[in-house]
Amino acid sequence: MYKIGLIINPVAGIGGRAGLKGSDGVEIQQKALAAGFKSLAPERVGLALEALSEFRDEIEIITFPSEMGEDVARAAGFKTTVLGSIQSGKTTAEDTIRAAQDMMDAGVDLIVFAGGDGTARNICTAVDDKVPTIGLPCGVKMHSSVYAITPRRAGEVIKAFCDKEEKLLVDGEVMDLDEEAYRNEDVKAKLYGYLKVPEAGALMQKRKTGSGYSQDNQLKLLGMMFVDRMEEDVLYIIGPGSSTSHVMKDLGLQNSLLGVDLVANKKLVANDVNEAQIWQTMQKYPKTEIIATVIGGQGHLFGRGNQQLSPRIIREVGKGGIHILASKQKLADLYPNPFLVDTGDPELDASLCGYIRVPQSRTQDITFKIDR
Repeated sequence: MYKIGLIINPVAGIGGRAGLKGSDGVEIQQKALAAGFKSLAPERVGLALEALSEFRDEIEIITFPSEMGEDVARAAGFKTTVLGSIQSGKTTAEDTIRAAQDMMDAGVDLIVFAGGDGTARNICTAVDDKVPTIGLPCGVKMHSSVYAITPRRAGEVIKAFCDKEEKLLVDGEVMDLDEEAYRNEDVKAKLYGYLKVPEAGALMQKRKTGSGYSQDNQLKLLGMMFVDRMEEDVLYIIGPGSSTSHVMKDLGLQNSLLGVDLVANKKLVANDVNEAQIWQTMQKYPKTEIIATVIGGQGHLFGRGNQQLSPRIIREVGKGGIHILASKQKLADLYPNPFLVDTGDPELDASLCGYIRVPQSRTQDITFKIDR
């Protein structure tokens, strides 16, 4: 029987749909809760455990109490052993560190942790490279290469790990941003260490990469082209990122580089909006479209850094209303890997799969595959 450690950061991703660009800090978490938002980590862990349902008799889950793993593990029907104690509703980074250390001492074969880059840092502090780990993506910003590309794929990686006699492990980078600087649109990423993760090819996400100066001229032209194609009385949701910022620059409008902005009739409707504000504004317009980019090196279109674009918003817009602004170099760096969608809604993710055209000039498009 495999002993799998499970650690859930109960507040992971709570700041995503709230448009808070992270979930670190009690003040940010309380602000998101007060606005009616919640962490989607339990549901996302449930998706991963579904992929392991046929292994229920072969896996024992070693976890921490209540919202840190016990509730989800028992609900999924796994044999569950609970370690330690927590103050429910007030868990901390120290709880995560202690959980990982206790699980390592209990001799688990693998630690699965659900959270973002901050959670990965906590796990790295606790276990370093002494036990295999897999990150289950639940945060807002995930630059680290220790995460599976989606919760469902995390389940597949765990299953493959249990299936193989010889465990091939590689070093996964633990990266994190300074969230205070990030909220002020200053991106400062730092390498904090490495975790041992299963070698699983395209099922594990790559480290995020940035744009080079050579792409800037093409992005400027793409921004102008997207502006020229804007229709009257259509609400445009401009997603975060340096690529889409060229649309706002060409319009001469204030841009929240790491947030979501709303534009209609080439005028600013609102800056840096959360999920609820987007939804409410959409009701005032006959049609809404999304202009988004993909994360360099990783390929995520939805589910990383733009959680304000929730399943109900994407579904209302429809696949035909999604426009991708990405340079030829960014696409070349991703190929042959596809764009990825991880909205938290498996049915929506499936409906988005297929092919989408990515404009490269006024006369040329590149067709790219979307997967989940």
